[in-house]
Amino acid sequence: MSHQHIPGVPEHEAEPVPGLPARLPQGEGILWQGGPCWWPFARRALHLKGLGFYFALIMAWHVADVTAGGGGWGEGLRALAMSLALGLLCLGVLALIGRAMARATIYTITNRRVVMRVGVALPMTINLPFAAIQSAAVKRHADGTEDIVLELMPQHRVSFIAAWPHLRPWRLGRTAPMLRALPVTAGAAQVLARALAASAAQPAPALEAPRAPVPVPLPGTAVA
Repeated sequence: MSHQHIPGVPEHEAEPVPGLPARLPQGEGILWQGGPCWWPFARRALHLKGLGFYFALIMAWHVADVTAGGGGWGEGLRALAMSLALGLLCLGVLALIGRAMARATIYTITNRRVVMRVGVALPMTINLPFAAIQSAAVKRHADGTEDIVLELMPQHRVSFIAAWPHLRPWRLGRTAPMLRALPVTAGAAQVLARALAASAAQPAPALEAPRAPVPVPLPGTAVA
């Protein structure tokens, strides 16, 4: 089976419409547009929580190594302070990178497609026509944000390099674009559900789940 690659299109400094590579054709209109909440985005996309635990283990090991080698509590505290400073510096830099990524991201839902404008140094636009979307699912988080995962038809592919970190985690083979860390109150999931249903000429599916993703199939698809 041949696969259709959905490329990322480099953007210029001036966009005719914010978040879009060109003006929409006649008959297509914007239904919803927004971006991620930067802290939930940075925390989940860049795995800051896991890295925090990693640095904590490194600090504990460093202090234990110093004290086991004959160093006193003074040397142990100095080692702890140095490790803590380095860990906080690394996490702070990553948080700033995540903030820049989130601020540069614009997700757009039209009546025909989903458009993802992503990237900081090299902005890219990824167009996902509804015909390329096999199913959609949403995962809500306790911080009041949600991630919307788009499973593509088998013949369609999105470049991992172009779309990261706007992808479902731990999926390297068959990438799944993801609208990350959207405020639940923004209503993007409901807008997308209605748009997909209208495109498929069927009743609007419920694109919601309290904790885990629930696929919403289009006509002719089956969900296990």
